[in-house]
Amino acid sequence: MEAGAGAEAEPLLPPQSWRTRRGLWRTGGGARSAAEDGTGTDNDLYINQAVVFIEDAIQYRSINHRVDYKSLWLYRWYYSRTCQWILSLTITVILALAFIEKPSSLTVTSDVRYRLPAWNPPCGLTESIELLCFLVFVVDVSVKSYLIGWEEFWKNKWLMAYILTLVVSLTDWIVSLSFLCAEDMRIRRILRPFFLLQNSSMMKKTLKSINSTLPEMASVVLLLAVHLSLFTMFAMLLFARTKDGQQDKEWVGYFRNLPDSLTSLLVLLTTANNPDVMIPAYSKNRAYSIFFILFTVLGNLFLMNLLTAIIYNQFRGYLLSLKLCSCDQLSATQFQKLFEELDKDAIKQHPPSPEYQSHFMQKMQFAFGHAYFGYLGNVVALANIISICVVLVMDADKQPSERDDFFLGAINCFFILYYLLEMLLKILALGLKRYLSYPSNRFDGLLTVILLVLEIATFAVYGFPHPGWRPEFMGLLSLWDMVRLVNMLIVFRFLRIIPNMKFMALVVTTLLDLVKNLRAFAGILVVVFYAFAITGIMLFKGAVVPLGNISAVNTTYDNGTLQCGTYEQLEYWPNNFDDFAAAVVTLWDVMVVNNWQVFLEAFSRYSSPWAKIYFVVWWLISSVIWVNLFVALLLENFIHKWDRRCHREPLSDIEYQRTVELMFRDVLEEPTEEELMEKLHQHPHLQLCR
Repeated sequence: MEAGAGAEAEPLLPPQSWRTRRGLWRTGGGARSAAEDGTGTDNDLYINQAVVFIEDAIQYRSINHRVDYKSLWLYRWYYSRTCQWILSLTITVILALAFIEKPSSLTVTSDVRYRLPAWNPPCGLTESIELLCFLVFVVDVSVKSYLIGWEEFWKNKWLMAYILTLVVSLTDWIVSLSFLCAEDMRIRRILRPFFLLQNSSMMKKTLKSINSTLPEMASVVLLLAVHLSLFTMFAMLLFARTKDGQQDKEWVGYFRNLPDSLTSLLVLLTTANNPDVMIPAYSKNRAYSIFFILFTVLGNLFLMNLLTAIIYNQFRGYLLSLKLCSCDQLSATQFQKLFEELDKDAIKQHPPSPEYQSHFMQKMQFAFGHAYFGYLGNVVALANIISICVVLVMDADKQPSERDDFFLGAINCFFILYYLLEMLLKILALGLKRYLSYPSNRFDGLLTVILLVLEIATFAVYGFPHPGWRPEFMGLLSLWDMVRLVNMLIVFRFLRIIPNMKFMALVVTTLLDLVKNLRAFAGILVVVFYAFAITGIMLFKGAVVPLGNISAVNTTYDNGTLQCGTYEQLEYWPNNFDDFAAAVVTLWDVMVVNNWQVFLEAFSRYSSPWAKIYFVVWWLISSVIWVNLFVALLLENFIHKWDRRCHREPLSDIEYQRTVELMFRDVLEEPTEEELMEKLHQHPHLQLCR
């Protein structure tokens, strides 16, 4: 485990007050003799140390920290919800500064043709916020350094890098003020993602696991490079320039020189320019298609998918729970039941339904609390969706002045009243507390209330629906905008059917669990996005200019026309690196790899041919590595849930709230007692007798 690593969340063990009442956290006290007091104090300290070590294990933190009474108190205070919330807020604030500091993203559009001058904060405003954040980080690194001790501090590379990052950032901050915030390059901006990375123990371990996978991934990337190089040479020989200029379209468009040839086949590896790159040669001779098909099959279908398999094999077991226990005294099921009894705070039980004395009310409760009543609501919601689709199809080609919103307004009014009645009847049957204990009911009820408020607002402004209901624009939204908003919410409300469809529910819960369990991977993606966006701003800010300023562009156009498929012809003007928000969106578009060759070609013209290296490196990190990693973990999570659904029975009907995160390893093995004792004997602050 990484020493001094930050916490992902509040320690999973119950709070100190909970354990004090149950005897798991000892604070001393009471009338005892001197001998009893000394022995009791030692025992209390041992119990407290054991509790903290268990919390460290649960949160993937190092146990190599001070373990005396005062240090344990400071340690648990540091990892309390309040302190970690303050630290997380500070990291969020310093990362968010990129949106408002120069160059500011506070404009309506990023299109260089229509973008108005952005508001830039005065010198000293964002710098003051930065200074406050740096002070919080100084306190953070000081507490961490004290808790692990001086000897462990020199062994901890993360803490030393933390201090170095703070020193460089503060120095750059001073330089900025000395230049009155007029300098173009700010080194500290590209260092900011480190504060997010160092505060998460799971992100560090994820990064370590990715790093251990790099040799296997590098072998595949090397094969891809060899594959690309060989086919590039074949292509330059196959599509060499000839005497007949009419037959050289393939050479002119894609294989004029080595950089163009490499770029064309690299883009083909992602299928972004398929079949465009093949058409000139294919129209000349159909046999040329064999070259391009063979290149795509070997590179895209074999080597790229082999990379996914390698990543999946490395991270297999990430979301698996322990199925068997090699210990004869306690099985995995018994341990789980025991832990649930000890940790009741993690158990979610639905409140009981109200008990009615009236026979009529009991029948009402049975009818409206039955699952069939929910199925009826799903049928009504489906009918609502179908009616909206019918109206949209009928009015698709009509001008706004020709539409009659009476029918749509009337059916919306009817269905919203039914949704309100359904919600009230369910509350009557289940009781308010039990109704709100189900996430699907909270989702359903919230949308019903919003729909009701919007419908009342529509009637208040425009009156009740009637034939020819087409009032003029009034207030913030026109009638058509109000109706569209209501209909969008109705369509969104139809998601209520998901819990009633088992396979669909399995897919959705898989995605939701993946979102909850992949915070570390998402955090690393944020770090990479942030660093590349800042780098892109440094390299390409102001490079893209509109066609009205053609003299500044190192390009020419034949007869003033634009070549089909270029950056200018496709009007990709909003995709640039003139501010942080625009840079993030541009990087996202490149990561998706649809038409990413357009960005390669455009920024090579507008800035330098070496710009291709930046985009290729981003493609390797984001699309090749991270997207494949996400696919592998999605498969693992789904397979785990499918196997559990098909072969494993739940331990009880009680709904438990837990997040399963295990170490990244192929085989889950429990450490032996000898290994645990050896680790404890190696503890720098814990004295144990051999």
